[in-house]
Amino acid sequence: MAQLASSKVVEPFGEVNVLSQPDGSLRVKATILMKPAVEGAQTGLVFDGSASMQQSFGGSGAVSALFSSGVQNIVEPVARTLASYLANFDSDGNTTVIYWACGTGGNQVEELGDLDEETAKKRVFQPPKQFGSGTKLLPAIKYFTEKKFPSAPWSSFVFITDGAIEDLDDVKRYSIELGKQIATGARSFVKLVLIGVGREVDEGQMEALDDLDYGGITDRKGNPIDLWDHKLAAEMQKIEEIFAEVVSMDTILAPSAQVTDDKGVSVRPVDRESYGDGLPAYLDFTVPGGSRAFKVVLPGGLTVEQPLV
Repeated sequence: MAQLASSKVVEPFGEVNVLSQPDGSLRVKATILMKPAVEGAQTGLVFDGSASMQQSFGGSGAVSALFSSGVQNIVEPVARTLASYLANFDSDGNTTVIYWACGTGGNQVEELGDLDEETAKKRVFQPPKQFGSGTKLLPAIKYFTEKKFPSAPWSSFVFITDGAIEDLDDVKRYSIELGKQIATGARSFVKLVLIGVGREVDEGQMEALDDLDYGGITDRKGNPIDLWDHKLAAEMQKIEEIFAEVVSMDTILAPSAQVTDDKGVSVRPVDRESYGDGLPAYLDFTVPGGSRAFKVVLPGGLTVEQPLV
């Protein structure tokens, strides 16, 4: 499924995905950007601690600190912004921050602690104690899902990476198992957001997680299981995009709406008869092949046109 670049997504949409169908039509899945309002929300922020991040933390790789003087720590402002935002959203008023891919083999995590909004804004984010020689993501996922917040009623964790994920297959298998647990009610909602930074990031791996096939299973409310979302930092327009996929199919944002393709023909919703009795925060519909945009017309005539290419 092709996810449109954030620069092409029109407000108020958070994410737009377009998939070609066997009959030649296009299936469109779009979310309307909104900050989730949930009780018991737990959040976490996870920064890549592998050796490739050394320069991003302001290091030169040389033993002597003389060679690091004047080198900018570009991680710190990003960490402060994301951590303070997540802490403000978290039900406890704190977000948990760790480094992943640390140590020998890149399979260790380093805890920085639970930060509230004000602390996060002023925190000095030093490099990991030991940069990792590999990039294993699964230990960081398990840190949150099994150690820190195994029983959280709602959780979302943001992972920052600048390169490839060495244990991608293990992450896929574990994600599917998590999805099955959510489907049976053994655990509650979990959202994992992967943000890629720099030129060396492997977007193909990120898309593989974003498009992971869970076999059509749903949670107890009927929402499709979809644990992963991915973003490229260079394309993000606003910080709220980390919650672009965190919407409920039950959330109705307008009492009615008309949704058409670029030629004015009504779209065909996948999960309902029409949008005449309510505009949900999650849109799922098909349009004819060759359609270059869709339009949402709200009561009063307000129109939003979203390109599909």
